[in-house]
Amino acid sequence: MGESLLKHTIHCLFAVALAIACAGIAEARNEECILFDDSYGERLASPDPRVDIWWASSGWKISQTRSVPRNMGRAVEISAAGNEAEAAQLVVRPDQTITGFTASASSLTGPDGAVLPAETLEVLRVRYVYVEFPTDAWGVQGMWPDPLPPFVEPITLEPGINQPLWVRVSVPHNTPAGWYEGSIRLDADGFAAEVPLRVRVYGFTLPDKATCTTAFGFGPGTVYRYHGLTDPEDQRLVLQKYLDYFARNRISLYDPVPGHRAEVEWVKLGEDEGAGLDPEVRKLLQEKALTPRFDWSPWDAAMEEAIRERHITTFRIGIPGMGSGTYQGKSEPTLLGYTLGDPEFELAFTAYAQAVEAHLEEKGWLDMCYVYFFDEPNPRQYEWVRDQFIRLKDVAPGIGRMLTEQIDPKLIGGPNIWCPMTSTYNHEDAEERRAEGETIWWYICTVPKRPYAGMFIDHPGTDLRIWLWQTWKYNVTGILFWTTNLWTTGVAYPDHPQNPYEDPMGWKSNPHIPGAREPWGNGDGRFVYPPEAAGGVAQEPVLDGPVSCMRMELLRDGLEDYEYLAMLERLLEEKGQQLSWWRRRRFTRLLEVPASITEDLTTYTKDPAPIEKHRDRVARAIERLTVL
Repeated sequence: MGESLLKHTIHCLFAVALAIACAGIAEARNEECILFDDSYGERLASPDPRVDIWWASSGWKISQTRSVPRNMGRAVEISAAGNEAEAAQLVVRPDQTITGFTASASSLTGPDGAVLPAETLEVLRVRYVYVEFPTDAWGVQGMWPDPLPPFVEPITLEPGINQPLWVRVSVPHNTPAGWYEGSIRLDADGFAAEVPLRVRVYGFTLPDKATCTTAFGFGPGTVYRYHGLTDPEDQRLVLQKYLDYFARNRISLYDPVPGHRAEVEWVKLGEDEGAGLDPEVRKLLQEKALTPRFDWSPWDAAMEEAIRERHITTFRIGIPGMGSGTYQGKSEPTLLGYTLGDPEFELAFTAYAQAVEAHLEEKGWLDMCYVYFFDEPNPRQYEWVRDQFIRLKDVAPGIGRMLTEQIDPKLIGGPNIWCPMTSTYNHEDAEERRAEGETIWWYICTVPKRPYAGMFIDHPGTDLRIWLWQTWKYNVTGILFWTTNLWTTGVAYPDHPQNPYEDPMGWKSNPHIPGAREPWGNGDGRFVYPPEAAGGVAQEPVLDGPVSCMRMELLRDGLEDYEYLAMLERLLEEKGQQLSWWRRRRFTRLLEVPASITEDLTTYTKDPAPIEKHRDRVARAIERLTVL
């Protein structure tokens, strides 16, 4: 058995054993599972004794059967800045079956007659998925909340079962500061209620373009398959809805303009071209088609729209002749039929890379691009990977060179964008690379699992928001995730596609072990759902947009928290001298992430309250500095 096959076999067996063990551990210690926490939330007044109504922060994962809170509240409350989306959960729990249930929000009235229109508020259903194999010992078998589908039609509420509603407000730019009040209307057969809703708008607006860099994968082909789309116009329409979804959540995709490419033609130099070249090089270029001629126009137009309308922060660029690979193996560089070391290869590679660099520099996009040609190399591959990056750096040093791997001496000199997994991050090494002018991102995927913050359905709701506070704490400037719509894999579902609403597991497709079904983690690779009508692949075209999930919403909240901190830091640099020394010191200390939020990468709050409390303090400081 080869080393790679052995490694995957051991990994597969270990993962299955872990899932089984975790199920038993979680069952035995379910009091430690976040799903069973009942210490939070406030009961609200209900006009009908048959129906309990209560609310909680968006950062909690609410069990379907937990008890109604004892503490009384007056209204659902949300705080947000301009150009920010925030949510809270309103929970309805009847003691008997209720049919025909719907919910909607009114417009909100604020100071001096200012209004948050009803269209800035959305009430979504919190849907549950059944976790059969817990991701790790933080999980437990049972129903976990995650998808957030809209109300397409009235639903039925079951007795004794909590039905959370995701109440989200998207505050427009430059909305006047203050409290806005309105209500959430609940209607059903024989039941109606008006639940008070209060939204505090802070006196500042978040920028359109995020300070924290994002780089996430996405597969349009999977969308077309699940939506049952074959018509190009239908595909274009639905794809745009997904791209808008990621933009609303401040996520930049590896490829922000799927389906658009620069056209390139390889040509020979004409007799009157290349006058300044070495005679031998000029002769070779005139004899062989080694010079790229680009038509950038279709790609440029799509990119200009993505930058203008979707405010992307990064994009991946391909440079042929780099080779490729993962920890399992690599492919040697080839280009136009030539191999590394051939003079034809060197000329073509140099010409292509320099043409790309020159065009991106002309457009002002060079600092946004990166090459991502190799994923998670193993130590035996380090020097080879470094050498390929050095080849690119020698001819086109302005193109970013990103590598998903920990910082290691054998790699130094190659990448200039380091992207280790959070569990392999070494702060001293990262600080040394930053001192050399290099950039640090980091990523999570199927690992790490507990006690690290992850992206799993059966983990605390604070995980992804915490990840961004940790990102700020450790001076990391970007986050990466390998894909966002892993809805099925052929090994786990060889006969029909997986329905992500029915099976929340992200299954690994392992071609080296036929029939292997290896669990990666619940929700791994999935930050968006298809419409419910397309959950198991639609029989007819479904043109509805994507369905959000709690984890994406909380990740966006984390990105916006990061933006608060970045705004405060910039304002202190610009206006800090106008403050008294003690106020400047107090505001500066707000940039330090409190231990109550996260002490280190494995010690952090599972209660969203400390995050919300510190965020409010930062917001008040921004408000004070904004008016100076």
